[in-house]
Amino acid sequence: MAVHMACNNLHLLHQIRHSTAVSTASHAFPSTFTTSFSLRSAQILATTSHSRPISVSTSGGTITWDDVVRISEPESVLDDPSDLKGYFDKIKICNRGSEKKHEFIPFVIQDQIVGYIHNRFAENLREFRNVFTFLPDNSNGGFRSGAVTLHSSLGTPEDRTRAVGEVVKSLGEELIPGIRNELYPVTSSFGSPTFFSLERAAAPYFGIKAYGVHMNGYVEKGGEKFLWIAKRSQTKSTYPGMLDHLVAGGLPHGIECGENIMKECEEEAGIPRSISSSTIPVGAISYMDIDGYRYKRDVLFCYDLKLPVSFIPKNEDGEVESFKLIPVAHVSNVIRRTYLFKPNCCLVIIDFLFRHGYIRPECFGYLDLLQSLRSGDCS
Repeated sequence: MAVHMACNNLHLLHQIRHSTAVSTASHAFPSTFTTSFSLRSAQILATTSHSRPISVSTSGGTITWDDVVRISEPESVLDDPSDLKGYFDKIKICNRGSEKKHEFIPFVIQDQIVGYIHNRFAENLREFRNVFTFLPDNSNGGFRSGAVTLHSSLGTPEDRTRAVGEVVKSLGEELIPGIRNELYPVTSSFGSPTFFSLERAAAPYFGIKAYGVHMNGYVEKGGEKFLWIAKRSQTKSTYPGMLDHLVAGGLPHGIECGENIMKECEEEAGIPRSISSSTIPVGAISYMDIDGYRYKRDVLFCYDLKLPVSFIPKNEDGEVESFKLIPVAHVSNVIRRTYLFKPNCCLVIIDFLFRHGYIRPECFGYLDLLQSLRSGDCS
């Protein structure tokens, strides 16, 4: 580990540039990645003339585990492991559009801001006058650019859930794609009373804070740590075929984090509760991403689980294509060098790298990178 992640050289020596198929994603990574990897002829190149290209040979335009392993090898690209730029790039992908905050107006319930709605998307809500009320500029609530609230007749969480749910259904897939029939709690902060529950796909269109659980499952053998990495199913509606955590999922209404992570462990990786009960909560990361009318304010609770060497994960819900056990130092190379991971997974793995000593204070930008893992409000 010390060899792979040594930070003796603090100069940013070798930045990695990507072929068109990969570098395009780095500048405008979609919130919903609906196509397979476009890596049929992709190469990852180092900037020095002494570096050799890594050809990514794919089948049907999708990445293979052989490709991932090849890209992850330390000698594959003559880059500097102490260069944190590749990590910073992944964090930026999850924190776009801060300059567009002024385009959103507060979504308020009982004088508490629970979300933010794009002013143009809000126009679609005006026809539902029995559900939404538009507060004028400089109203009693003090919102200079106005605000949106729910109609006073909707006095209970159940009434609000039903009414807003009908609006979401009426707006349909054209305005809110990917309806999952999964409800997220709408609160002013984590642990606060739930004002109502909202369809998961609609959460970013109302700018509500969404919570999730992500788990790094690792193994220790021969004095080295390995991470189990998942490859998402090609049929997933979001980020199909991309690399993912061993276990991750949203935090729906009515379930606590600890119970949810054990449920996800069983569904996504076939981990029995006799093992998942040893999962350790290790903190949280956050990010804020604006993409069009979508305002994602996500908080991910992070977990570690040390797994038996003999354990082999098995997906039970059809959302994972396969798994691969990869040395942690090699996983860090994949994150630094490529855009093959589902974006928010990178942040959780970077947090793991900090906590397990793979990123060290001697690396230039250490504290800035650490702080940027919590770019959003963690409340």
